[in-house]
Amino acid sequence: MLKDTEDGTAAAIRLAGGASLHSTLDGADPAEWLALDAAVREIAWHRPQYPPVWELAAPPTADPTRLGKSRLALALCHRDGRIRQEVVRQSVRHPGLLPLVVIRCADWVGPVREEARTVLREALDVGSALDLAPLVLRVGRRDRGDFGVDLLGRILRRASRGRLAVLLTDTDRVVRRFAYRLAVEGRLLRPSELALAAAGDQDIVVQDLCATAALTALEDEDAYEEVLPPLLSARNPRTRSAGVTALRRAGRPGQAEAFLSDRSALVRACARYVVRQQGADPAVRYRERCTPSDDPELPPGAVIGLAECGNRADAGLLRPLLAHPAAGVRARAVAGLRLLDRTDAEQLRPLLDDPATGVVRETATALLPSAGELPADWLLERTGTDRPPHVRVGAFRLLDARGGTVALRAAVGLFQDPDMKLRARAEQAARRWHPPQDGQRADAEVGELLDRSRHLFSDDMLRRLKWEAGVDS
Repeated sequence: MLKDTEDGTAAAIRLAGGASLHSTLDGADPAEWLALDAAVREIAWHRPQYPPVWELAAPPTADPTRLGKSRLALALCHRDGRIRQEVVRQSVRHPGLLPLVVIRCADWVGPVREEARTVLREALDVGSALDLAPLVLRVGRRDRGDFGVDLLGRILRRASRGRLAVLLTDTDRVVRRFAYRLAVEGRLLRPSELALAAAGDQDIVVQDLCATAALTALEDEDAYEEVLPPLLSARNPRTRSAGVTALRRAGRPGQAEAFLSDRSALVRACARYVVRQQGADPAVRYRERCTPSDDPELPPGAVIGLAECGNRADAGLLRPLLAHPAAGVRARAVAGLRLLDRTDAEQLRPLLDDPATGVVRETATALLPSAGELPADWLLERTGTDRPPHVRVGAFRLLDARGGTVALRAAVGLFQDPDMKLRARAEQAARRWHPPQDGQRADAEVGELLDRSRHLFSDDMLRRLKWEAGVDS
């Protein structure tokens, strides 16, 4: 597969030597044609060590009508615009050269560009448009590339649903987006098919396009039976949120309550909107769901949902959840207290030793504003190699947030750490370190620590840091 100029260069040399176009390139891969086009020019200007491809492709005395298909392919990429223009005319005899004609439609030379557009306009039909769509759309990203995209759209609007279907499953998301837009515009897909596409496709643009089109196309309530289930069960939150919002229009707002505890903040927000529209208070539902605090079936989404729409008094319901057996609930309880601005450093400190990575991460984030109040020695102890990696990372985040000598000491202490990621974090922290702006002269330890960080700084930068810290060089 030709993926870069080096591969394209090798292909150009093989074509110049007489190899067939079919055996040299994968005609279905747009990257191969683009690589060949770029490589032929690269050889001309920057690769004098290679054979004279230009002379082999189209020598000055050559009759373009007598050139073989492989030589025509090279000549279509010729550095001389007059030769490119002449060869574009001859390419009509070889449909296999249409990919290079597509590229020439965005040529930087006007006459070449116009000649190529004339040829493509006459040669392109539904069958060839389906084959060339990935390349046309790639070229369409270039300056002057809009002609091919417009022509492709005009032709494929005449394609049947069955023929267009091949583009709906293309691995290139740009191709799928284009095809689904045509399918939506031409009403080629039923609402249920659009809903399934929104739920199954991995591209966010296709998801939004198909979900919106599926809901817009509904004309009666019975149709919701086929459309809503795929949307509501989709893995991607944007599609689920579209389904949840549609519950109100479908006359089923009560079903939205099940999504108040969704793992996605977007879906939870849409569910709260639908619940409010039927006159209920989502906060009341959340409070009911978070009681009792030892409920093993409590979903983490209900915990953070309470913080998202509750008030500061709801912190009383969240604090008991810090000891919940489910790690997800504990993590969301910490995040909820932070959201309500009701964090208590002393209460959260024990959670820095939690066995769950997510809990420690949320705890460290919540404690960042209070980092200066935490005992430095206690935090430094948790950066030791005897602690789990996620605990070490959380403790170091807080030490780094403290700043000053303690932060530099913690960073330097991890320079030789066996954990490569933590070592990299420590080096980045040392590079960002600056002396406190309190006007006090630093002690000798700072100078020693900076000397141990010498490998991270230039000599000038190191001297400047020492001068800012008030340390003698």
